[in-house]
Amino acid sequence: MKLSDFFVKKAIISELKATDRKGVIMELVNALAESGCISPNEVEAVTKAVIQRENQGSTGFGKGVAVPHAKPECVKRVMATVGRSSTGVDFAALDRAPVYTIVLLLSPPSEADNHLAAMTNIFRHLQNDNFRRFLRQADTREAIVDLLDEAEEIIGV
Repeated sequence: MKLSDFFVKKAIISELKATDRKGVIMELVNALAESGCISPNEVEAVTKAVIQRENQGSTGFGKGVAVPHAKPECVKRVMATVGRSSTGVDFAALDRAPVYTIVLLLSPPSEADNHLAAMTNIFRHLQNDNFRRFLRQADTREAIVDLLDEAEEIIGV
């Protein structure tokens, strides 16, 4: 499963407007709704599910990255999007540093194995210094899409 297989390119946000964790999650969920991946009337439930998961323990794992995720009932397939903040967001990250790259992952509850495979793939890429740096520097949706399409070559997978 490549990143480009489950990332919703139309939902990528190259410069997030939100400045706090809840706002960022809401903005990314709304982007998925606007791209047609989830119903607009499910935005509130999906946002709530992601925030509930986030409240169990921050998904800001350090190095300027967070990966909020959830498995809401209304989601029909594994999907992800990414948002970039040039100013940084407090995500209560493990290293206490601001987060600049936020990857939102949603999966149906029935697809736990695919959710885990997607998480593993996302984390493998985000552990790579070059990938993280390129992602943080990509300042347009097109640049982020190109990076995701070329991701396997960048980290040599």
